[in-house]
Amino acid sequence: MTSSELWNRASADRYDTEEAERSSAAFLRPTLDFLAELAGGGRALEFAIGTGRVGVPLRQRGVPVAGIELSEHMAAALRRKIDEDALPVTLGDMATTVVPGEFTLVYLVYNTISNLLTQAEQVECFRNAARHLAPGGRFVIELGVPPLRFLPPGQVAVPFDVSEGHLGFDTFDLVEQILVSHHFTREADDDGGYRRANSRHRYAWPAELDLMARIAGLEPERRVADWDGAPFTQDSTKHISVWRKPA
Repeated sequence: MTSSELWNRASADRYDTEEAERSSAAFLRPTLDFLAELAGGGRALEFAIGTGRVGVPLRQRGVPVAGIELSEHMAAALRRKIDEDALPVTLGDMATTVVPGEFTLVYLVYNTISNLLTQAEQVECFRNAARHLAPGGRFVIELGVPPLRFLPPGQVAVPFDVSEGHLGFDTFDLVEQILVSHHFTREADDDGGYRRANSRHRYAWPAELDLMARIAGLEPERRVADWDGAPFTQDSTKHISVWRKPA
């Protein structure tokens, strides 16, 4: 077991409802186009596949997809959408779990590598991706850029969403490279109450990820600011990075 926090049944049952906007066909189209092109007709492996927000529609696009997922409750939510023969999922952590066969694409979306809370585990995640890749295959990560420029001296919190139904902010431990995402979400019932939740993450800079990739024997190929391919700049809030296993 890695240091990743485990999604429980209640969180898994809420996930698709809370991520409905990010699960729409319009929102996912650039992501699916990007991943399908890199898969190139080969097999794809999604680390931390969750409820299949990306993996299921990618499979429906004709890309053979397999998944690794730590939470049995998230995997159970995925299984209600698609059967095992169409999209096999192995329970386990993304740093050490090995599934059969080779893949032309291994990918991690939506900041998921940050669920591994130590640098050593994140390095092992890269090594695990390389282990599964066929020569010439690609490893893709979607990850936010730490918003530390918004932290004046003495401040440890940065808001990332202030809306009618949700208040979210991150607090930072700058020594350990740990951020805690805090969420206050308005309940759907009539009492107007809020549900509080938080989760821990280890943030990493793009250059640090490049070094992890080199340790795993992968070569940097491409970095863009979003799934549409916009240039990555010093003002980008996230990046899509691609590394290639040498042929």
